[in-house]
Amino acid sequence: MNSQLQPIQIPSRLEQDYEELTAIVERYAQLEGVTATAWPALSFFRADAPNDRSCALYEPCLGLLLQGNKHVLVGEERLEQEYGHYLINSIDVPVTAQVVRASVQEPCLCITLRLDPIRIGEWLSEVKLSRPTSATARGIALSPVGAEVLDPLLRLARLLDTPQDLPLLAPLIERELIYRLLTGEQGARLAQIATAGGQGQQIARAIQWLRQHFNKPLRIAELAGMVNMSPSSLHHHFRQITAMSPLQYQKVLRLHEARRLLLTQGCDVATAAHRVGYESPSQFSREYSRQHGAPPLRDVMRLRAIGNVACEELDATV
Repeated sequence: MNSQLQPIQIPSRLEQDYEELTAIVERYAQLEGVTATAWPALSFFRADAPNDRSCALYEPCLGLLLQGNKHVLVGEERLEQEYGHYLINSIDVPVTAQVVRASVQEPCLCITLRLDPIRIGEWLSEVKLSRPTSATARGIALSPVGAEVLDPLLRLARLLDTPQDLPLLAPLIERELIYRLLTGEQGARLAQIATAGGQGQQIARAIQWLRQHFNKPLRIAELAGMVNMSPSSLHHHFRQITAMSPLQYQKVLRLHEARRLLLTQGCDVATAAHRVGYESPSQFSREYSRQHGAPPLRDVMRLRAIGNVACEELDATV
């Protein structure tokens, strides 16, 4: 009696690599939240359940979602990060992030690699961008992951099991990843921040000043002069890259830091408001409510009640 064999379904190489990387991240990220690794630029994130919105400052990074779903709010724009997509960020930008799908059986898992703008700049003289553009692009975006990005990420994660190899091999893999990103569809997005004398780099300098002086009065004309731009050009290109005006950017920095102070340092509302640069506690409370969805004390009590002290330092990368 003849029997017809059923064809064997062999997972693609990309799927196999994805599964292996997911297993590595889950093995190292045993606890919820951000897990640092032996390689400082590499970190993992885990959530076992959907959570409330948390605030963070995203530094230049590559972030690949391995399981679950996340929403990232940048200004008024919402990015929906799903399986098979990585987030690429070329600029320091305050965001509100929320895990919307996760469970103990299938936690939300992410791998993040912090990118060094200096190393990106070193590549620019050697790389021909696949999609050069003269327009100022948004500093943060999503892309579908391919083998050219997934393979080096997996090789970097594997090195965690042989830490003696990290100092020699990890920098080489990072360099390869930067090359792959620059020659991929997001290359121009990264390059604009590292191009000497370019508008992206001028905006990066403005952002650096705002991060260091977020609790000081903001005078647009003075800031524009510091970065050699006109006030109108600064405002236009700043919004193009960050989805916010400089004043909105400063406000979000202030309100994120105020939430952290209230949650982790036990400040009262008036003290937190003063420390982040507000002269009027009532104005602070109004703007805090618009940003976080509830007045300061109610927001803090709600977060403590659900055990979600999820507000990171202003220089945190998630």
